[in-house]
Amino acid sequence: MSAATTAASAVTIAVNAAIGAAPVPPAGSPKQAVVIGAGFAGLAAASTLAQAGWRVTLLEKNEGPGGRARVFRAQGFTFDMGPSWYWMPDVFEKYFARFGKKVSDYYELVRLDPSYQVIFKGPEAVDIPAKMSELRALFERYEPGSAARLDEFLKQAAYKYEVGINRLVYAPSRSVLEFADPRLLVDMLRMDVLQSMHKHVRRFFKDPRLLELVEFPILFLGAVSENTPALYSLMNYADLALGTWYPLGGMHKIVEGMVRLAQELGVEILYNQEVMEIVVEQGRSTGVRTAQGFFAADAVVAGADYHHIEQEVLAPPYRHYDEKYWDSRTMAPSSLLFYLGVNRKLDKLRHHNLFFDEDLTQHAREIYAAPQWPSRPLFYASVPSKTDPTVAPEGQENLFLLIPVAPGLADTEATRERYYDQLMDRLERHCGHPIRDAVVYKRGYAHRDFQADYHSYKGNAYGLANTLRQTAILKPTLKSKKVNNLYFTGQLTVPGPGVPPSLISGQVVAGEVLKEN
Repeated sequence: MSAATTAASAVTIAVNAAIGAAPVPPAGSPKQAVVIGAGFAGLAAASTLAQAGWRVTLLEKNEGPGGRARVFRAQGFTFDMGPSWYWMPDVFEKYFARFGKKVSDYYELVRLDPSYQVIFKGPEAVDIPAKMSELRALFERYEPGSAARLDEFLKQAAYKYEVGINRLVYAPSRSVLEFADPRLLVDMLRMDVLQSMHKHVRRFFKDPRLLELVEFPILFLGAVSENTPALYSLMNYADLALGTWYPLGGMHKIVEGMVRLAQELGVEILYNQEVMEIVVEQGRSTGVRTAQGFFAADAVVAGADYHHIEQEVLAPPYRHYDEKYWDSRTMAPSSLLFYLGVNRKLDKLRHHNLFFDEDLTQHAREIYAAPQWPSRPLFYASVPSKTDPTVAPEGQENLFLLIPVAPGLADTEATRERYYDQLMDRLERHCGHPIRDAVVYKRGYAHRDFQADYHSYKGNAYGLANTLRQTAILKPTLKSKKVNNLYFTGQLTVPGPGVPPSLISGQVVAGEVLKEN
C-alpha cells in the first residue's frame, strides 16, 4: 500500500470516526483486522496478518508497546517492567525468520555465564554454569551419580521440548481431533502428561538443592509440582541446555524490534486507545469502539486480558464464559515488584539471583493451596547492570526484585513496605554491606497496578496456570463461540503463560483468522 493510499485511508477513518460511523473501505481493498493490545501476542498476530496482506490496526490502551514487557526510565535508570529471563532463543529466531528476518536485525543477544545464581538455605550460594560439563560437575558434587542421571533427565526433556514446543504448542487446540494422530498420542504418552513433575524429578534426584533447582520454573507456571504435568520438564531443557540469554539494552529491545517489524509490514499502531466496546451485528463483529471513535474490522483479535474483554467489553449475549467459570480457574501467580536504583555497586550478586533461602514448598502452597501473603517468601533479584552498563548510571546498579504471590490479595502500601524490609534484610546479609541507604530510586508494583494497567484478572502477572486440567483444549478457547470473527490470544489462552508461548499464541491465532476469513 502506498503512502498516499495510507494517508487517504487514515483521513477517511478519522472523518468517519468523528461522526461515529464505521469507515467504508474502497472497493478491492484488503481485509481489515483490529488487534487489541500491543504485547508480545498482539504484535505477533498483527505482523502475521499484515504479512498475509491484511490491513491491520493495533490498538494499545497504554502510552507505549509491550504490555507487561513495557519499559520506563527514571534518574538515568532503564527498567524493564516485567519479563527479565530470555529463554527458548529458537522461538524468537523462528518468529523473525517467518518474515525473512533475523534476531540480530533488531537486537544483540549475549549468553549469560553463569546463567544465574541460587542462594540456598544455610545460606549457600552457587553459580549455575552455562557449560554443560561444569553443570554436570556441579550436580555430581551435590549428589554422586547425579551427573549421569542429569544426562538422562535432559535427554527426556529435550524430546518433550522438540515435540511440545515445535509441534504441540503451535496447535490451536480447538478440537480433540487435532491430537488424534496415533503418532502424536504415542508422543504425548512419552512426554509424561499423566505424571506429576514432583514424582518425575524424584526419579532422578534426591538432594533437596537439586530438586529446588529443577522445580523452580514450576513456581511461575502456576501450580505446585504435584499438580503440574511432567511434560513441563521441557522448561529444564530450555534452562539448563539452551541457556539464559540477554538482549543488550534490556528485554524491551525485543518489543522495539517487534514494533519495527510490524511497522515495516504496514501495521498501524495507535496508543492511548482503550477499546470500550466490540460492536457485534448478526453474530459478527463489525469493529471496535474506543473513546476516539470506531475502527472497522473483518476480524478482531483480542490480545488484552481475556476475562476483561469477555466480561467488560463484550455485551452479555456474546460472552462464552461466565464469572463462575473464571473464578474456578487456577491462576498463575501475581507478583510484588520493586524497581530500585542503587548508587553503589552490589557485591556477590549476579545478573539473575534466586533466593531459595526459605522453604520453596511452603511458599508455593501459600500461593496455590491456601492463597495468602507468604510468611517467608522466596524472591528473585535481577541486576541487569552487571551485564549491561547502559541501564544504570556509571558506578550504580539497576536492581529489580520480584516475589511471586497469590492473585486476588489485598494490596496495600503497608504490605509492600513490610516485604521490602524483609528483602532488604536478606539482600544486605547476602551482599555483606548496606543497601537501603544507597537506594536513590524506588517504585513498587503489585496487584492493583496490574489491574489498572492491564485489566489483569485478580491482578495476576502471568496468566492461567499450566495444570493438567488447564492444558491445550482445556484452556479458554482462542475463538469466540458466539461471535464468529472474534479471536483471543495471549497468556489466558493457548499455549499459556510466558514470553515464548505468547509469541507463539499470536502466530497461531493469526493462522486461524486467515483460514476462516
